[in-house]
Amino acid sequence: MILTISSLLMMFANLMQQTKKIIQEKYLKNDSGNTTATTIEIDATDEQLEEKTQELKDQIFDIIRTIRDPEKPATLEDLNVVYENGVEVINQRNLKLYTVRIEFNPTVPHCSLATLIGLSIRIKVIRSILENVKLDIYIKEGAHTTEEEINKQINDKERVAAAMENPSLRDVVEKCIKEEE
Repeated sequence: MILTISSLLMMFANLMQQTKKIIQEKYLKNDSGNTTATTIEIDATDEQLEEKTQELKDQIFDIIRTIRDPEKPATLEDLNVVYENGVEVINQRNLKLYTVRIEFNPTVPHCSLATLIGLSIRIKVIRSILENVKLDIYIKEGAHTTEEEINKQINDKERVAAAMENPSLRDVVEKCIKEEE
């Protein structure tokens, strides 16, 4: 049986989802045995769901604000590439997941590193949160000359997986998302 890198990555992604579920079930339980607020509770009040949604939004912004720009010695927040109102979290109660939409604004309309910035945002968010999310990352409308192509690239799982197979590109992403010491 010949396995392609793409199929191996898909198997790895499924394994990661299973691991995340096991961690949530085994280690994120409160005293009454119920899973803590890392998943959407069916019987939660609208106020509780709204509070959890806001907490997730704040958490995601805290995660992406510290990503370093690939060219400049500054964070994406310092450069106003990411901003608090660019993170939107929608509670999909019936699906037990959140839709997270992150908008970013490259510093110039022809920024050659916009795809790399979007990739860094995606990788850091995926690695950092336990919640079940559908993640959509977009360049602010009208902010880049090739925004449609870049949006397509950074939201395509296969393209993201292929990009992260490239050792040079992976190293640059790792440097961008590494936390300051």
